[in-house]
Amino acid sequence: MSTLIEDLKAQIIETLNLEEITPGDIDAEAPLFGESGLGLDSIDALELIVLMDKEHGIKLHNPAEGQAIFHSVKSMADYITANKK
Repeated sequence: MSTLIEDLKAQIIETLNLEEITPGDIDAEAPLFGESGLGLDSIDALELIVLMDKEHGIKLHNPAEGQAIFHSVKSMADYITANKK
């Protein structure tokens, strides 16, 4: 799982063009959205949905789950692990 978490950090940085952030700067359990985390917004959420599909082959079937899935890098990794085919 730690490899997946590190991969996700790098993918998030690349996908969202977070040039000033390194994977080491991202706490896997910190919120991705809001002021206490990376400060991502709703447009970034759409990019994360595309990332999940493109990089991991996972489509979100229930958009209402998005808030829980994209809470943190760890929650994304948990969801990918549980739903990867």
